[in-house]
Formats: sequence, C-alpha cells, structure tokens
Amino acid sequence: MAERLQGKTALILGAGCVSDGWGNGNATAVAFAREGANIVSVDLDEAAAARTAERVRQEGGQAIHLQADVANQEQVERAVRLAVEQFGRVDILHNNAGANVKGGPVETSEADWDRVFDVNAKGALFGCKAVIPVMQRQGGGSIIHVSSIASVAWTGHPFIAYHASKAALNQMTRAVAVQYAAENIRCNCIMPGLIDSPRIYGTILSFYGGDVEKMRQARSASVPMKRMGDVWDIAHAALFFASEESKYVTGVVMPVDGGITCSLPH
Repeated sequence: MAERLQGKTALILGAGCVSDGWGNGNATAVAFAREGANIVSVDLDEAAAARTAERVRQEGGQAIHLQADVANQEQVERAVRLAVEQFGRVDILHNNAGANVKGGPVETSEADWDRVFDVNAKGALFGCKAVIPVMQRQGGGSIIHVSSIASVAWTGHPFIAYHASKAALNQMTRAVAVQYAAENIRCNCIMPGLIDSPRIYGTILSFYGGDVEKMRQARSASVPMKRMGDVWDIAHAALFFASEESKYVTGVVMPVDGGITCSLPH
C-alpha cells in the first residue's frame, strides 16, 4: 500500500459490480484502499457491495458494506451515518451509481425516465446533501461524480434519459464546486468514454446482435487510440481527484475517453 489516502474514509455509492469481475465501482474501491483509505461500500445489490468490501479486506484494507438505493434520501443518509460511526469522518464521496434504459424520446416511458434521473442525478444530489455537512465540520473533502461522454455527445445508440441525466450531473458538479470552494470542499467529475466493463455486455451488446467480438471491434475502431479503456482507467482518474495531488482542482469535468471528445466536430 502507498499512502496518498492514508487515514481518509471513502464512501462509494455504486461500489458493486454486475458480475464477479471488475467494474468501475469495485476497481475504484480497491484503488482507494491500496492508497490507505477506509472504504464504505454501498450498492443497491447488497451481495455486490459485500463482494467489494471483501476484495478490499483481502488486500489488507478496512471496509464495511451496506445495501442502499441512492434514489432514497433516507437510505443515503443512513450510509453516511454508518461511515461516520465506523470511521469518524467522510473525506471522499464517490458517486458511481448509475442507471440506463434503452430508448429515444418516443420509446422511453415516463417511469423509465424518472428512474434514470432518480439514480443518476437525484442520487448524486442526495449524496452531496448528506455528506457536505460532514465535510464542512471536518474542514474539507472531495466529491467525485461519474458522468459519461454521453452527456456531451451522441454515442451511437438511443439512451435519451441517460444522455440528459448525465448532462445534468456535469452542471451539478460545477455548481457544487463553486458554492463550496471556499470551504475546501472540491467537486469534480469523470466522463468515461467507451470502457470495456461488465455493464456494457448488458446494455450495449444487443445493438450488435449479441456478437461480442463485433461490439469490441466497432467500439475500439471509433476511439482515436483504437482501443476501449478499462475500469482501472476510471479508478486511477478517481484516485487523482480523491488525493491531495488535485488539491487545487475543482469544478472539472474530465473525459477519460482515449480522445473521442477531442475528435468530435464543434
């Protein structure tokens, strides 16, 4: 273990993975723990949250877990209380929980639209609402949101609620950053590009007729680097925002995308 986050506590909302492999949430939890952070692993799927906490403990880190729906304010507040009770503080809030439903404006139901916004935007709001008072008492902290390049560009597939909710998250990042900058509470956002994570095999694969290799080749070909990223690319970006290396960085919405957003027409 290194010590960039030694003595800090990280609350990760959406810390699980949809499979037994590595996703953005559990990779970030382990990356934080390797730098000395205590981990509070929170996920809608309690078994997934528990798997993440166990991965951390297997590497010698400290971790607890609990089940919570980020769209439920009371459950998010309970997670924050548990973090403070167990570790005494919350230095890092990592809002990684996300929802996605296939469909454009005609196909998307009101219920699906509301659920995606409830998780992607309201969930981040509830995280901030519960954690910021703790960070104010401590004298600072780092809030990290996970958005998507879908917030600024068409990604080839219709996910209208996802596009719109992630765009809202980008602007929420900037607003929180400016409002609380003088209190040493930083807020930054990661915009993942085309990442080879377990989640895409449930949301994107159907557009390629179930052909995994076709999907991988097509996604890689559309990236200037000619390859998809992996979950550790996102975890390492989060680690930068969580650490003191970014102590003068706030309000940033940073693409981690192999150059896709740079190559788009403006």
